[in-house]
Parts: sequence; structure tokens; C-alpha cells
Amino acid sequence: MSIYLAALLLWAASGNQQSLAKKPQPVPSATSNVERALNRISADSLRGNLSFLSSDLLAGRWTPSPGLDIAAEFIASRFRAAGLEPGNGTDYFQLADLTELAKQSGEIRDRAIDHPIIARNVVGVLRGSPGELSNTYVIVSAHYDHIGTLDTSGKLGKEKTENNGDRIFNGANDDGSGTVSVIEIANALAKMKQRPKRSIVFIAFCGEELGELGSLYYTQHPLFPLNRTVADINLEQVGRSDSDIGKGNATLTGYDYTTITLAIQRAAKLSGIHMVKTKETDPYFQASDNYPFALVGIPDLTLATSFNFPDYHGLGDEWQKIDFPEMVKVDRLAARAIWLIANDAQFPEWNSQNEKTAKYRKAAPGESAVAQ
Repeated sequence: MSIYLAALLLWAASGNQQSLAKKPQPVPSATSNVERALNRISADSLRGNLSFLSSDLLAGRWTPSPGLDIAAEFIASRFRAAGLEPGNGTDYFQLADLTELAKQSGEIRDRAIDHPIIARNVVGVLRGSPGELSNTYVIVSAHYDHIGTLDTSGKLGKEKTENNGDRIFNGANDDGSGTVSVIEIANALAKMKQRPKRSIVFIAFCGEELGELGSLYYTQHPLFPLNRTVADINLEQVGRSDSDIGKGNATLTGYDYTTITLAIQRAAKLSGIHMVKTKETDPYFQASDNYPFALVGIPDLTLATSFNFPDYHGLGDEWQKIDFPEMVKVDRLAARAIWLIANDAQFPEWNSQNEKTAKYRKAAPGESAVAQ
């Protein structure tokens, strides 16, 4: 190679490097960051977590029981792995004495409450970015308890005798599916470099099957100020496609009750899920852990893919029947909506045109959640 040719090649390479160095590199947008986070929500992760939570080892997660305690420790470990801060500042547990609440519950009138009922809510928080909104809170919740075994279920269980030796109500869809969804969404959003403007509080409640006891306890003993809590988005029964709602669809309780629905609908269009309103949406508003938040005036709803499904409170509610690819879509829908609400300066509101919301509007905290 001649000296001239070598110099020419060196000059060309140098020029190309300079050209590349000067070329502006694209800056990732907030939208692309969110999409990357959503891609972390995977069927394999959901399947792995749910196959443990709904395994026979946990004996149906009755409140209280050793199986429920194992579930609580597992959920806390997942919150810890995601990098969430402990909800109470020390660890991820809110110890809840549910005894008096249980005595008032209509769900377990078939039995005497002659012993303390003490269990734990599991709470982690993703702190918002520095700013005025970081001291306001969006709650994302599900219940991790179920009805236990034939020995504990009483009138709550569909079956009263063993089915081929099976006596454990594993509660995969109800509501193991919501619980692992909370874990998955927490992990996805916590891994983002960009933080939401509002803080997001992730809670797995105990005692729902006894009458929303864990969430009632929380609203009476909140870890974060209720007058700075702007919404609760509750996830319940989000894993079955063979349901009254149907594959590819999702629904909400209190569909027309709050402006949260607008964020859900917007997110659904990007997630490949069709939102449907049925005759069950209003009656079921009081049937899950969103309801105690409504009683203290906080806008809320429950996102679900079924009100009724085969094996509801039955021995056959097993993780093998979950439609995990479809569940990924629903979880990404929920995560998008949560992100929208957590970054919106306008806080969710009750629908003042719907007379069914009157008592919830009257119960709203006296001080605006964003006025401080």
C-alpha cells in the first residue's frame, strides 16, 4: 500500500469519526421509557409468582394462617427485590388486629369469633420525584388472602366435600392474579430511571374474604395521609379469560363513578384490551378492597376481567387455568393508567353527575390532596 493511499484511508476514517461524533444522538422520550418498563411485565414472571402463591403449600391463604404468613413474606421479598421502600419506614408490614372488624362483618356470620384475628398488610412505596406532587399518593392494591381449605371456608366455599382428594381453595384468580399483578407492576415502574411525580403505594391486603378487613383497617390506620391520597386502583380477578367478561376484555366496578375511568380507557386503547361496562359494574363496587377508600371519600375502582368465572371460590381455581399472555395485556393497561394518574397535576375526582357517588363525595377528606 502506498504512503499516499494509507494517508487517504486514515483521513477518511478520521472524518467519519468526527462526523459520527457530531451527529446528535436521540434522547429517549418519557413515552419510550414507559414502554420499555411495560415490556418488563412478562407471562413467565407472572406464572412463576402465581404458581407459588397459589400452591398447596400455602393451604389457601386463610386469614390468619401460616400459609398467609408465608405469602406475606414472599410478597415483601418481591417488593424488596423491586427496590420499593418499606411502607412503614422499617419493614413492609402493617400488623393489623382485625378481631373487632371481623365481629362486625357479615361475611363470616356463620362462625363465632372466639380468638384474635391478627394478620399483616404488605406495603411498599415508590417515591415520586422531588416536587410538590411527591407527597401525594396513588394506591395500587389487591388482596392476597383466600378462603383456605374445607376446614376454614364455611359458607364462603362453593364445594363442601373433597374433589379427588383436593380440599384446598388455592385462589389463583381470586385474588392471586391481582396480587402478582401488583408485584409485577411495582417491579416494572420501579426499574424506570424516571420517577413518577406522585408517590405510588403498592399494598397487598389481608382479610378481604372476611369482608374487606385489611383495607378497612388501613383506612382507619393509614400509613400515608388520606387527605393526600388521590386514588386507589384495585386489581381483582384479572387472570381468567373463560369468564362473563370474555377474552380480550376488561371491566371496572363503579364504571361511571370517577375520572379514573378516563385514564383506564386511554390506557386500554394502547394495550389491546377492550373495556366493557356490564350490569354488574355498579353492584360489585362494594365487593372488593376499593370500597373502604370510597367510604373515606377517596376516588377508586377495581379493574377486573371477570365478575363471575368457573371455579369462583371453588377447589378448581388453580394457576394452570390462568391466561397469562392476556394477563400481561391487562397489567400493562393498569401500569399505563397508574403512570398517567401519577404524573397528572389534576387529581382524580368523583363524578358529580352520578347520584350514586353523593355519599362518597360527602365523605371526601376536608383538605384537598393537592392544595397543600
